[in-house]
Amino acid sequence: MFQQVPLLEMDGMQLVQSKAILHYIAGKCSLYAKDHKERAMIDMYSEALSPTLIIMYPFKPAENTQIHLSNIEQKATDHFLPVFEKGLANSQFLVGNQLSRADVHLLEASLMLQELLPTILSAFPKIQVLPTQAFPTISKFLQPGSARKPPPDEHIKKIILPSVSV
Repeated sequence: MFQQVPLLEMDGMQLVQSKAILHYIAGKCSLYAKDHKERAMIDMYSEALSPTLIIMYPFKPAENTQIHLSNIEQKATDHFLPVFEKGLANSQFLVGNQLSRADVHLLEASLMLQELLPTILSAFPKIQVLPTQAFPTISKFLQPGSARKPPPDEHIKKIILPSVSV
């Protein structure tokens, strides 16, 4: 439609725009809420977890690596992780009594954070157990030694950096 990616072909449609794709998949896979209030909560949690700060880390100049890593850690531990830990205080799910896209986003963000800062979740026990409680079928994938997606290499950086402002 807009001659850009991401593009998802599903159910005979060509879906573009990240949020539209996420909303479609969430609705199709029952990862949205039972009512408008829960949906608003799911959207608030999900949008707070925009991984841009983490995703751009490998593309930062080497001389700024430690500064950027400290910035990620400070924002995560001071602002975001406490809110999500509190959200999981009385349930294994952030909203309602079933898995939602907010939980999926939290899992993704927490895994990305742990790859950069292995002990970052030590003060957040509810988030630490999220992978095994809410996502038992991917527990094997998360075990040490599993085949995880490698960080971007120099070739990927050369392709991406010209089109992204860091």
